[in-house]
Amino acid sequence: MSDTHTAAVMAADGTPLKARLARAMFRRKLDAFLLVLPLLVFLMVFFLAPIAWFLSKGFHDDLFATEMPNTTAALADWDGSTEPTEAQYAALVTDLIATRKTKTIGKVATRVNREHSGARSLFTSSARKAAKLDAPFKEALIKTKKAWGDIAVWQGMKAASRTYTIGYYANALDRRQLADGSIVAQPEQRQIHVKLLIRTLEISLQVTLYCLLLGYPIAYLLATLPNRTSNLLMILVLLPFWTSILVRTTAWIAMLQSQGVLNDLFVFFGVTADEARFSLIYNKLGTLIAMTHILLPFMVLPLYSVMKGIPPSYVRAAKSLGATNWTAFWRVYAPQTVPGIGAGAILVFIVAIGYYITPALVGGQDGQMISNFIDFHMRRSLNWNLAAALGTVLLVVVLTLYWIYDRVVGIDNMKLG
Repeated sequence: MSDTHTAAVMAADGTPLKARLARAMFRRKLDAFLLVLPLLVFLMVFFLAPIAWFLSKGFHDDLFATEMPNTTAALADWDGSTEPTEAQYAALVTDLIATRKTKTIGKVATRVNREHSGARSLFTSSARKAAKLDAPFKEALIKTKKAWGDIAVWQGMKAASRTYTIGYYANALDRRQLADGSIVAQPEQRQIHVKLLIRTLEISLQVTLYCLLLGYPIAYLLATLPNRTSNLLMILVLLPFWTSILVRTTAWIAMLQSQGVLNDLFVFFGVTADEARFSLIYNKLGTLIAMTHILLPFMVLPLYSVMKGIPPSYVRAAKSLGATNWTAFWRVYAPQTVPGIGAGAILVFIVAIGYYITPALVGGQDGQMISNFIDFHMRRSLNWNLAAALGTVLLVVVLTLYWIYDRVVGIDNMKLG
């Protein structure tokens, strides 16, 4: 082969053209990266980092170990079943005195109370007297409060002393971690979280189905009407977005209550007697009605965008070949709307599964969802660790369902128009 074929192609400045192109491509990629770098930093600092920190609370809790270091060290090798020793009682008294001075005894008591009910009052009352106790501390503490002789209290402290624990995740799944590290089921009357999770999935699926049943004909009507008419009706679909969710939910309270508009209409038309009005609010039914109304536009818009792109000539061609109206719709038109159904369904379901305001206002006891319990532990009980565990469990369930959806339906088959 001649030298002209083997020699590298050179640029005008004498450098190899391949290397010149590689440097140019690198500079373009670097410029693009530097362009989005501020956004990436913002997302990392103000979005991803707080979420990661919050989720870590589900398995990391060093409050007891930090505030009660002597007790934590004394319980490190304790098997959780034998009688606590005098040295362990002495370490406890030392830490009670210290936390009393630093005013952190309330936090410590709350932490142990999560593992053993009734420990909060025991810790706070004993901390006030700890400085006056003399050895032997075991007898002195038990004389102050008989509960200190209960091994279950020490087992609770043993569980609380773990910096890294799966106890909160166990609690989120209606289990509890014992002092020896084993996992057992919670008492039946305390098994609420799994039921809440199942109810949340059930309500989300029902709302998605109802939105599909109501949204499909609306989207079909909007897609087949003349543009002038459909654009006018589209304003009615978009109108709820211009109103606060809180206002819409409050309006449903006025509509659904026993003396509300709907019950008054039912009584007026003879559907029910005045003394037998329907219970439409503060239950699961109220949650379903309000959430379906609020999330309906999220189903209509993806369906409409897909239906608008289906050429009407397809249905006309099927009819010209002898198909009935129903056959042409079911065999030709409906299959082409599947991507819109998939997009609308996953959009409504994901929004519904984390809904909070509507179930809190109209749900009552039977219509509460797991998001309401997460909020309760975040704002009222201040048990952020359990809230983080519940949030992580919900996240895992959603990601699992998303993976199943991708395997069965396929994310590539979903589109918004």
